[in-house]
Amino acid sequence: MSAEKPPVDKTNSQSQVQGEGDYESARRFRKDSEDFLKKADVQDLARRAAPHSKEEAEELEKAEEVGRSHRADTPQTNTKGPAKK
Repeated sequence: MSAEKPPVDKTNSQSQVQGEGDYESARRFRKDSEDFLKKADVQDLARRAAPHSKEEAEELEKAEEVGRSHRADTPQTNTKGPAKK
């Protein structure tokens, strides 16, 4: 008696991987991101998103620190740059 797995029915929507392995969503996101970068004036968007005052810059920095403090893989003392593993 063979212990082979039955073939996966790729026409059945139940057989598609979902969650972090949702391939269709990943493809759609990648395509949409590439299309956006081709059409958008990224430099202008970056300038418009920059803080407009010292107070706003401080507020954004504080918000970033709060966000980083919630990450499990980042020590709370690390407030600049990517997480180090």
